[in-house]
Amino acid sequence: MERVVLAYSGGLDTSVAIPWLKEKGYEVVAVAVDVGQPGDLQVAVERAERLGAVEARVVDVRDRYVEGYVLPALHMNALYGGRYPLVSALSRPVIAEVLAEVARETGATTVAHGCTGKGNDQVRFEVGLAALAPELKVLAPVRDWGMDRGQTIAYAEERGLPIETKRSSPYSIDENLWGRAIECGVLEDPWAAAPDDVYGLTAEPKDAPGERDVEIGFSGGVPVAVDGETLSPAAVIEVVNKIAGAHGFGRIDMVEDRLVGIKSREIYEAPAALALITAHSDLESLVLERSVLREKRRLETLWTQLVYDGLWFGPLRSAIEAFAATTYGDVTGEVKLRFGFGSCNPVGRRSAFALYDRSLATYEGEDSFEHGDAAGFVRLWGLPTHTWARVHRDG
Repeated sequence: MERVVLAYSGGLDTSVAIPWLKEKGYEVVAVAVDVGQPGDLQVAVERAERLGAVEARVVDVRDRYVEGYVLPALHMNALYGGRYPLVSALSRPVIAEVLAEVARETGATTVAHGCTGKGNDQVRFEVGLAALAPELKVLAPVRDWGMDRGQTIAYAEERGLPIETKRSSPYSIDENLWGRAIECGVLEDPWAAAPDDVYGLTAEPKDAPGERDVEIGFSGGVPVAVDGETLSPAAVIEVVNKIAGAHGFGRIDMVEDRLVGIKSREIYEAPAALALITAHSDLESLVLERSVLREKRRLETLWTQLVYDGLWFGPLRSAIEAFAATTYGDVTGEVKLRFGFGSCNPVGRRSAFALYDRSLATYEGEDSFEHGDAAGFVRLWGLPTHTWARVHRDG
């Protein structure tokens, strides 16, 4: 019997996929990849075995995910559409790596995922697997079986499958240590405000406990401290997530342009991701030379689009990172963030590599700027515009 490795989340679609694949004649190896999502994955694995998997396992890649995926995204200040910090897009390449590794280990010829035909993740998984293990076949049960979400729930109920998703709470939730994505149900109406029960990481902004300043320390572009306490990057994310979330910061409600060509209403929660990107970007503005910063900002948008579009394993992403890596060393210092009622703003920054020179910037007596040079600079800078205007005015 042919063996298939299934990317198993423990949710509705991948749970239903196990008996569905069995009915198609496959032996299913269910793999739950730990990227920092909440809950007991061992319980999910045990459920996979009850659903009929011949083998089920948890693969802990939290450290790999932080070092190899989250930190590069932070270095690139990655915000798709200027808002979405690639919560799900970042985890898919590392899950694809695990699927390929387990397939080789278990002798599987096929891998499977639980993505729909409308989603971006099908592209991220399949393009990634094509780069990592082109010999493997890929199945997409949810895309192939033709059932809508209600029919999928009915399929599970008819067979008495042990699933947690019910008709009364039909949300599809994907979560990892970088944030949380929520879809389906009432959220499919872009005019309807998201109900309170979709949020799990953030408090209502009006219920925030007043303002709080938090100091984030960076070394080589990596967050290494909170309020002077040295922490691992993963621990920084955890601490900042709690602080920012408690202040109601980190909610995203947006209409997103999916790779497959449709617009989709998306709800995200990413308190730490948004706060750390805010701090990192602010520190860069202090330490990076103007032309380098300008070019990096341009490349950040391209890098983010590549990752969103499932091209993590392509050459352009790594080439852009090679440029960005030349800037990391100077991104060392501290940024003071002020959290309020759903807000997060930089209110201070300092670094040994700061290019801010108070004697040049000040309007006080210690001003060292050569004001006499300005008149000639302005004339030369404006010369092309002046010449064009004179020709067109006189003509």
